[in-house]
Amino acid sequence: MNTNAASPLPPRWSTSAAAMLVALASAFALSQAFRTVGAMMATPLSGHFGLSPQQLGTWAGTFHFMFGIMQLAMGVSIDMFGVRRTVLTAFPLAIAGAALCAVASSFHMLLLGQALIGVGCAPAFLACTVFIARHFDAARFTAMSGLVMSMAGLGIVFTGTPLALLIEAASWRAGYAVLAAFAVLSWIVIFWRVREPMRAVDQVEPAERQSLRKAVRELLPLFAMPHTLGLLCFACVSYAAFITLRGLWLGPVLHERHGLSLVASGNVALVMTVTGMISPMLFGRMDPGGARRARWMMGCASIGALMFGAMALTHSRAVDIGLPIIYGLLSGYSVLQYAYTKNAYPAAMTGRALALMNMAMFLGVSLMQWTTGVAASWGVAHGVEPFRAVFLTVAGMLAAGTLAFALLPRAPVPARPS
Repeated sequence: MNTNAASPLPPRWSTSAAAMLVALASAFALSQAFRTVGAMMATPLSGHFGLSPQQLGTWAGTFHFMFGIMQLAMGVSIDMFGVRRTVLTAFPLAIAGAALCAVASSFHMLLLGQALIGVGCAPAFLACTVFIARHFDAARFTAMSGLVMSMAGLGIVFTGTPLALLIEAASWRAGYAVLAAFAVLSWIVIFWRVREPMRAVDQVEPAERQSLRKAVRELLPLFAMPHTLGLLCFACVSYAAFITLRGLWLGPVLHERHGLSLVASGNVALVMTVTGMISPMLFGRMDPGGARRARWMMGCASIGALMFGAMALTHSRAVDIGLPIIYGLLSGYSVLQYAYTKNAYPAAMTGRALALMNMAMFLGVSLMQWTTGVAASWGVAHGVEPFRAVFLTVAGMLAAGTLAFALLPRAPVPARPS
């Protein structure tokens, strides 16, 4: 996927680029909301459909699985048809999926709805990343990516206290219905505000446009580079740990382990979300660059693994409330992966490298959510407190991915400032 900067843009278009990015970020915010509804919906869904922990993990992971496997296709679509047309075409599937979940009468209807939402949201984050890479100065890439991630945190804010209050006042179905309405508004804003200059999309020579088969072939050189495997191992677990906690298990652990109400659990989720929104901006501005960037990534992930270990073993209300909030503040280190990836490959390979890392990140979320669901069910069957099994599993996967990144070859440090 081509993310090389476009030729100089008309001044009028340049001045509106920030507004267009905000419009695109609204779809990213909805994507963030859809991927974190589980924290508040897991308990009512379990009661309504009689779901096991493993089924909960499958339900949550379906979104990320579909999101992940569609990244390459969405990258090709962005190259061929542009950011605007790709998002406007895909996002109605998310609207349809949310509407289907709102009226679901069975677990399988829920899974289908989640799958549709995952496909519909698949271009949301990649569109923002590509837009930044193409139309903003390269030196601002990390800071702008962190800013967009923080803005998109507004979607996660909704799935804290506001969603808990909505579920208590109405039902979990109302939550999906409201998200579907917000998604419609986001689509309208993107249709109205986002424009791309002709030279960025329509004047690309047909020979330069990718097919999906060509895009798959062009991924192969990435795997020939020795530092790709370590990066993918790290990408599979870093973001997954945050979303698995915030998007699935935080509400259940506070409600079932400590007896907190849904709204009280939502308040904790809200505070964790706020710290998570601040974090990408902080890490984007503090990015040390060079070899130190990789050390920061490994150090933050290692601290995160210790936090999950503490939540598994202490069974303390203070720990289970305090550490998620602190982990939210730590979680923004994942933004460093984008700068690391951007500098790890030649400019001509940047787009496909980012697409591959996105695939790894979201397939990793799907794997971790499914695995923790299996671990929780195993714990119930063997007399082990299920959340202990969940958090030990997250800690182990996070530690394993970090260790692989540490031991496998890493990208050479660029000579120029990054």
